[in-house]
Amino acid sequence: MTPCASASRELAEPMAATAASARTWLLLEQPGPWGAKAFTSSRLDPALGRALESRADGTNVRLGLIRQPARDSGGDRGTRRRVFVAHTVPSAGWIREALVEDPGELLGLDFAALGRGEHGGFGSAHHGPPLALVCTNGKRDRCCAVLGRPLAAELASSGNGEVWEVTHLGGHRFSPTMLVLPYGYAYGRLDAGTAKQVLDATREGRMVPSGCRGRSAWQRPGQAAELAVRELTGEELADALVASPTVELGADRWTVDVTHADGRAWTVTVEQRQSGPPRPESCGAALGTPAHMVVSSVSEA
Repeated sequence: MTPCASASRELAEPMAATAASARTWLLLEQPGPWGAKAFTSSRLDPALGRALESRADGTNVRLGLIRQPARDSGGDRGTRRRVFVAHTVPSAGWIREALVEDPGELLGLDFAALGRGEHGGFGSAHHGPPLALVCTNGKRDRCCAVLGRPLAAELASSGNGEVWEVTHLGGHRFSPTMLVLPYGYAYGRLDAGTAKQVLDATREGRMVPSGCRGRSAWQRPGQAAELAVRELTGEELADALVASPTVELGADRWTVDVTHADGRAWTVTVEQRQSGPPRPESCGAALGTPAHMVVSSVSEA
């Protein structure tokens, strides 16, 4: 069967508004192999993994396991683990980092507050380069490993950012995929050159439109609306635009107000449609017709 990433690329499937939705990301270092459901099928205690997933459910916090590229996956590196928590809402974003001896300490966090953007003094502020998270979990989808691991290794050797492999970003068929923090923009079908441009731009407070799947702080209609306004205006400053909560107009149709830091505003109409012809949404999965967002109108307020 054709790999899902190859099928998606051949069909020129649009990537806009396909980013995973999460206002806050909690990332725990977990060396060693990962299973398809990494929080319960890795060397992390599965009972702890289930408890963390339960605590995060419905809080706008998304979990991920991370490991450094190109390290031997045969064993853990000592006992202490890096933890990052990142909030991605424009002009209110932050990254906090900590070292923990026992990952069970994370159960003491207020996940609802993290989802609202309140870190409660966890860890310390991250002042390093942007975080680049490349999906490499081959047990979940082989395209992520085949395409993601070489990209992560090259980025790590280039020094453009702090690079980590991550368990799952969604959208296997857009591999190799990458999430960049602190802004939370997701990218797909990356080559090393474009990925390095993204990291350089992130360091300067900008985003790169090419290959962008959307900002994770928004739901999919908001992602589509923000990217449409960026295409219209050419705006690349990462925190310049805010997408308001969507207003549902009917089945699979919404309006989203997008405002600029300079006071300009736009109303965007977004529709959800099904993609055809059928294609694998993940390697080995049955053929499907994934939904995609289409912007039908953009009007300046």
